[in-house]
Amino acid sequence: MAVRTGHPDKNQGLLDETSKAIIEQLQVDGRRSYAAIGKAVGLSEAAVRQRVQRLTDAGVMQVVAVTDPLELGFDRQAMIGIKAEGALEPIAEQLAAMDEVEYVVITAGSFDLLIEVLCESDEHLLQVLSERVRQIEGVKSTESFVYLKLVKQTYSWGVR
Repeated sequence: MAVRTGHPDKNQGLLDETSKAIIEQLQVDGRRSYAAIGKAVGLSEAAVRQRVQRLTDAGVMQVVAVTDPLELGFDRQAMIGIKAEGALEPIAEQLAAMDEVEYVVITAGSFDLLIEVLCESDEHLLQVLSERVRQIEGVKSTESFVYLKLVKQTYSWGVR
């Protein structure tokens, strides 16, 4: 399990030291009981449950199962750099709506957007690129970075 945290500036009122400690506990083990977390941070189980609910409702964090895509039949992963023209947000929203797209960021640098995709095969990746990504208005070009081996993936970077 992993805990993904949202944008830090958006919900500063929710992020006191106790909430940060709860997030850190969940980043170590997303299945940790509220009672165990309460003991570690000095709150009751009910108080931890309420804080976790407020943090998830506000989009500050999610508790998710991190899987191995290869074990689930996704034999092709890639990061795709996209050069675009015009407004980037509408393009990003269309990309985010695609089932195969797991990650979308608007960037500065060589590419305007980066997306991470999970596909079942090279043919599936080609179909996503040719028939969907490149058909979005404003997409000028793409460059694919096919993953050969995932060396590190972590969601336990802590809180500030």
